[in-house]
Amino acid sequence: MKTTFAAVAALLATLSAAQAESWTAYRIAESGTSVDIPVSLFTELAGKPDGFGQQFRTSDGRADLTVQAVSNSQGLSPAAFLARKSPPSGIIYKRVAPNFFVVSSIKRDKIWYDRCNFSRGYVHCVLINYPAGRKAAMGPRCHADQPQPQRRLNSSGKELPETSSCPSHEAPA
Repeated sequence: MKTTFAAVAALLATLSAAQAESWTAYRIAESGTSVDIPVSLFTELAGKPDGFGQQFRTSDGRADLTVQAVSNSQGLSPAAFLARKSPPSGIIYKRVAPNFFVVSSIKRDKIWYDRCNFSRGYVHCVLINYPAGRKAAMGPRCHADQPQPQRRLNSSGKELPETSSCPSHEAPA
C-alpha cells in the first residue's frame, strides 16, 4: 500500500508552477512511502536522511526537499512524535490529527514545511525548505481574505478536484 501526500503534492505543484513540470514518483520500498516530486525543480541529490529516503535540492541550492520514512515501533501518536522532535518555537502553522501532523514556519529567511503521515509502523514524512523571499513565486498562492484553489495531484500525477483550502503559514506582513 502506498502512502500519498495530496497536501504536499499541492504545495509542490505551486513550487514548480513557474517552471516546466516534470514529475516522478519517489518510492521507499522498505516502508511503502510514495511521493510525486517535481524533478524539474529538485534536480540534485543532497544526501540521506535518518531512516529511509532521500534528500533533494534545487540546482542553485536555495530550496530542498526530503522524503523520509522512519520506524514507529513504539507506536507514538503524531502529537507524541512531534513533541519528541522538539520543534522550534514560533511555529506559524500547526495541525495535528490522529494519523498525521503538519508544521510550518520561517527560520533564517526560509519557509519550512514538514508533513508526516503515520501508518503501518512507519512515520512517512516530506520536508521542504525554500527562500521566504521566493514565496510569491514558489509558495502557495493564497490571499488572507480569499483562499485560492490549489492544484492537487494523486500518486500517479493525475489532477484531483480543486480545493480552496490554503495552508496558514503565511509570513507576517
